[in-house]
Amino acid sequence: MDIETLDMKDIWRLIDKTLNEEPEPIRTLNVSYAFHLNGEDGGSFGLCLQEGQAGILWEDPDHTDCTLVMSTKDFRKLLTGNLNSTAAFMMGKLKVKGNIGLALKLETLLKQYSF
Repeated sequence: MDIETLDMKDIWRLIDKTLNEEPEPIRTLNVSYAFHLNGEDGGSFGLCLQEGQAGILWEDPDHTDCTLVMSTKDFRKLLTGNLNSTAAFMMGKLKVKGNIGLALKLETLLKQYSF
């Protein structure tokens, strides 16, 4: 599947499927993320990682450890390993609320998967 051609809901379904089929990298994590994605097909989504299980929320979660705000274009780049989150943060393309270390950890985590 080409992540560039999928709509955002299909991308989130792919994230859910991929993480749950390969749970080893998320085995020890207990963290929740919110994503506010702007641009075409954007919206608010949540990702909860708990003890080897990933859960997707189709809305902004009530409580998160880390919230990321970015464009849908940059989100696709993040998933495919083509976005350096530190550089994106410094250039204002990525805004982080909450624990910034978790945002950096997410980039490292996602690089262990193929989207």
